[in-house]
Amino acid sequence: MSIMPDSWIRQKSLEDGMIEPFVDDQMREGVISYGLSSYGYDARVSPEFKIFTNVNSVTVDPKDFKEGSFVDREGDVCIIPPNSFVLARTVEYFRIPRDILVICLGKSTYARCGIIVNVTPLEPEWEGHVTLEFSNTTPLPAKIYANEGACQFLFLKGEYPPEVSYSDRKGKYMRQQGITIPKL
Repeated sequence: MSIMPDSWIRQKSLEDGMIEPFVDDQMREGVISYGLSSYGYDARVSPEFKIFTNVNSVTVDPKDFKEGSFVDREGDVCIIPPNSFVLARTVEYFRIPRDILVICLGKSTYARCGIIVNVTPLEPEWEGHVTLEFSNTTPLPAKIYANEGACQFLFLKGEYPPEVSYSDRKGKYMRQQGITIPKL
């Protein structure tokens, strides 16, 4: 398995629409950086947020997650309550090739503030907006900035394509639009 460089990411995005919209440079003037990097792509967070709240005193159950556990907000900034989390999505829409697995790492700027970004791997032939989870590990409110860098995606090429892709097995998060809460 090898990691794919900027030239490959650019070609796949411009020719095959792997990342849309695609930013060919690393944007950083006065913002948390985003766009193409040497061996990855720094995606932006959209201005749509689902802030976790326990106002209804429900139990968090991945098999029966309650939509009412979130408060929806839109804006240029999102405040994450202390020791809580927010769901968001990428500005970019991804179309993953059949022989590629994508992993995601958080931005160091957020990590150094106690804000952790979590994304599960993007499997071969998955497509959609990526749902992002921002965890505030601090005892203080924390800010997330919309339309700025949120995380970096790394593209790993398998030696051979898989026998069965995410699309082949009709994965439940295929072609997701917007922020997608847990499904069973």
